[in-house]
Amino acid sequence: MLHSAELEYDAATAISQGRRERQEDAVAADFMAGAGTGFAVLADGMGGHAAGDVAARIVVTEVFAELKLRTGEPEQLEPAIGEVLHSAADCANACLGEYASHQPQVQAQGMGATLLAPVLFRDRLYWISVGDSPLYLFRDGALIRLNADHSMAAELEKLVARGRIDPAEAAAHPDRHCVTSVLTGAEIPLVDCRSAPVRLQHGDIVLAASDGLLFLAEEEIAAVLAAECNSSSARIGAALMRRLEALDAPEQDNAAFCVIKPFDPQTPYPAAAETAAPEQQPPEPAAARQRAGRRVVTFLAASSWRDAPDAGRSKTDASA
Repeated sequence: MLHSAELEYDAATAISQGRRERQEDAVAADFMAGAGTGFAVLADGMGGHAAGDVAARIVVTEVFAELKLRTGEPEQLEPAIGEVLHSAADCANACLGEYASHQPQVQAQGMGATLLAPVLFRDRLYWISVGDSPLYLFRDGALIRLNADHSMAAELEKLVARGRIDPAEAAAHPDRHCVTSVLTGAEIPLVDCRSAPVRLQHGDIVLAASDGLLFLAEEEIAAVLAAECNSSSARIGAALMRRLEALDAPEQDNAAFCVIKPFDPQTPYPAAAETAAPEQQPPEPAAARQRAGRRVVTFLAASSWRDAPDAGRSKTDASA
């Protein structure tokens, strides 16, 4: 039996359409009070008009349902978490294949989605991921990517590190933004599934996101988390969305993420006002504040640029 620190969670989701014609990201989270566990599921759909949005919803729905059925008994779930996560991914993948088999347009164009699902048991973090959706841990001012990056960009960076290609060539490579593994209904090429937990501690921030958030450099994301580290997860999500909006990027992709703050209820955070300028921090809703001795579940939705003119191309089955 693993020693358990009695951490609780404050979690919030956020989603934005960006400048795309459709919302092809999906995210859901479940952090029920007293359950002993919590999880989030995020998918970034591909397939353009054919079915990118449908693919993301199928993946999130199937994986969420599988985990929800099992989280009522965390003592039985944790020892089998790797098997359960693989099974959930396989079921979602099979559902995509079944849906596509009845849609001629989808069969011709292709459809798919990334998958990212962090699962927490007190101070222990596990996950499964397929694709390029990042899972970050922010601790002591440092932003660390935890999961594998199944993209050509990651492969190109490995070649640069080995001296096999020039950095400028890698940066300009036409396939740089292609993913190397997604759920499509066929065999899943690459899966990253954490079998041993990452230990969390009071003050950490876990951030599961689609790649739309990466229009911000990792240094910018880290700066937001550092400035808001004593704020609620909902307030952190709002700050990240404001930073994306401030970019006003004409090619801004859909963006979705879940912010998770494990905390020790016996160690309250300092007031957020002590670490940020008042004019940058609107009053925080009482329901979003952390309360000692219970888990707080908050949900945040944003739909920025919804009325903006069409810009950029939608994702295809070859890009993320």
